[in-house]
Parts: sequence; structure tokens; C-alpha cells
Amino acid sequence: MASELGNSRKAWSVLIVSTLAFTVCFMVWMMFGVIGIPIKKMLNLNATEFGLLAATPVLTGSLIRVPLGIWTDRYGGRIVMAILMAITVPAIWLMSYATAYWHFLVIGLFVGLAGGSFSVGTPYVARWFPKNRQGMAMGVYGAGNSGAAVNKFVAPVLLVAFGWAMVPQVYAVIMLAALVLFWLFSYSDPSHLVPSHVKFSDQLKALKDPKVLKYCQYYSIVFGGYVALSLWMVQYYVGEFGLDIRVAALLAACFSLPGGVLRAFGGVLSDKFGAHSVTWWVMWVSWVCLFLLSYPQTDFTILTVNGPATFHLGLNVYTFTALMFILGIAWAFGKASVFKYISDDYGANIGAISGIVGLAGGLGGFVLPIIFGGLMDLTGIRSSAFMFMYGIVWVSLIWMYWTEVRRTEVMGKNASGAQA
Repeated sequence: MASELGNSRKAWSVLIVSTLAFTVCFMVWMMFGVIGIPIKKMLNLNATEFGLLAATPVLTGSLIRVPLGIWTDRYGGRIVMAILMAITVPAIWLMSYATAYWHFLVIGLFVGLAGGSFSVGTPYVARWFPKNRQGMAMGVYGAGNSGAAVNKFVAPVLLVAFGWAMVPQVYAVIMLAALVLFWLFSYSDPSHLVPSHVKFSDQLKALKDPKVLKYCQYYSIVFGGYVALSLWMVQYYVGEFGLDIRVAALLAACFSLPGGVLRAFGGVLSDKFGAHSVTWWVMWVSWVCLFLLSYPQTDFTILTVNGPATFHLGLNVYTFTALMFILGIAWAFGKASVFKYISDDYGANIGAISGIVGLAGGLGGFVLPIIFGGLMDLTGIRSSAFMFMYGIVWVSLIWMYWTEVRRTEVMGKNASGAQA
């Protein structure tokens, strides 16, 4: 009994400090979503260049996920997470001294390593809990995505008060403090290590598994889309609605905050109702929200019997924010449900498979802001970003229908994962 109680305390201590560490890492990872706006003005960047700037840290944070997942299986999450956080501290601090566009891109690649922390913490915390609670554990840890919202609360205040260069300096200090707390209150368990001689190239062979490819597709929406829009929304509010950067960041947090915090609840729902049921409804809610968000501000004239009549059609800032809030909730649940699929299907290989799926989601977060910028430069329509996301959701819905829904009851007593 005493041993079980001690293990339970260690498990919760690991989960709490790991979630704190991931929150800080994600806050740093999303830094350009706010400080990129004055940098864009300072360097006179177009939308595509801004998209590349914002997405650069996401690239390395994505590419490093697979090897980090493998190393976590082999060496343990505690040591891998600590080393990863320590490496990022100097790069974060150096960001404040950058002056040229290429400076930001190069340093951003190193800062982006913080984003790889997801593939470390997910298998690390999951193995401290029994299988029927792993969805909850991974969901709580994944709630560290709310670092994107924390960034929108903290960075604008520092930016307005002291200038953008103060933000990376403060973030470097916060990262160092989080590293110390993590090391003091986390633990290692040799029984959690998985002997493996798998190479990075061998691990990519998992992509031959159709289920892994499908989970990559789902995650490129619920996580890749979340990262991309978290980076994109502050400047979207400023450009589309003419808001001050502080107000814009506050409203953008209405998407980022539920998109991170409610992931834990999504993990609980996935444990209770099954990954399939939760993911299916997530995709449909996303489809509806993105359809409405896609419609651009439009003025049109109708010739009536009394002469021309002009009408305006478009979302105001309140309706837009409400839809983004709903979308954030849906994607929070989706991020948890996709990883519930992984823990169900690949329990002995969570670290490596979560690294593959995390890589796909992270690459989505890298590519999408660049595509958003390119579409806006090409069409001049800001909502083209949502049009593109709407099309991607269509692909997932069709794929999911043909491979899962046709032979699965989504609602009712026979639904996958339903409790009697």
C-alpha cells in the first residue's frame, strides 16, 4: 500500500512539473506570434515573409520530435527533457540581439527546439499511469499547449512597456526557472525504459502503416492548425478589425486558451467514449466553424424594383471570436483523442509513434502559416487561411468515413469506448 501511494505521488508530481515545463516551452515556441508584429514592421516584411518568420521555430520543433521520442523510450523522459530545456535558454536570450531577417530565422531554428518537448513528455507521463488513465495523463500534459495563450497575455505587456527585445530576455529567465523546478520535482523509473536499437530512418518506416498516416492527417489539423492559427491570429485581428495589439492578443487568446487547457478534458472524454467517437465529432464541428470563418467581408448590390440595394455580409469581431473559441475547444478535444488512438494501438511504442504523429502535426504548424501568407499575398483575402483549412478538414472527414465510420456506431450504447 505504501509503495502504491509513493508511486502515485511520484506520478502526479511528474505530471504537474512536466505540464509546467511544457507550458513554458510552448510559450517560447509561439513567441513570434506576438513579437513578430513589430519585427514585421521594423523589417518591412510581406505576409509570406512574416509567415516564414513565425513558422521557423515550428520547423525544428517538429523535425526533432521523432528522435526525441526514440531517445525518451531509451534514456527516460527526465534527462531528455532537462537537456532539451537547457539547450534552448542561450538561444532565447540571443533573440533580443537580432537585427536582420536572417538573424531571426537562424536563432528561431534553435529556439524552436523547445517545441520538441511534446514528444518527450507524452510518453514520459503516460508510463507513470495505468492504461485506463493514460488518456487523462496525456491530456493534462497536452494542456501545456495553453502556453500559446500565456504568450498572448505576457508578451504584449512586455512589448508595450519595454519593447519587443525584452520579451525573449524574460522568457529565457522563465525557461531557466522552469528547468530547475522540473529537475527538482521529477523522477526516473528504469522500468519505463524500452530497450531499442531503432534508428531514425527505421522509425520512419512506421509511415507505411495506414493507421499512422491517418493519425498524422488528423493531427496536422487539430495540432498543426492550432499552432498555425495561434501564430497567425494576432496579426489577423490587427489587420482585419484594426485592433490594438494588446486587444488583438487578448481576443486571440480566446482561441489559444481553450485549445490548450481543455485538452485534459478531451483526454478524459477519449478514455470514456473512445478516440474514434471524439475525433469524429471534432472534425464535424471544425467543418462547420471553418465554413463560416471562410466567408470574406463582402458588399454586394441587388437590382430591385426600387433601384439598386447594397448589402454587407461578413463576420463582426464578436461572432468571429465566438467561432474561434468553439474551434479551439474542438481542437483541444481532438489533440487528446488522436493520442488516445496511439496509446490504444501502439502501447509498447508510444514514444516513437507519438514522435511520428507529432512530427506531422508540427510540420503542419510550420507549413500552414507560410501558406496563409502566400494565399493572402496572392488573393488579398485574409479569410483564405480558413478556406484552406476547410479543405483539409474535408479530406479528413472523407478518409475517416471510409476507414472507420462505415463500420462503427458513433452514438448509442454500442459506440466505441462507451461504458455500460
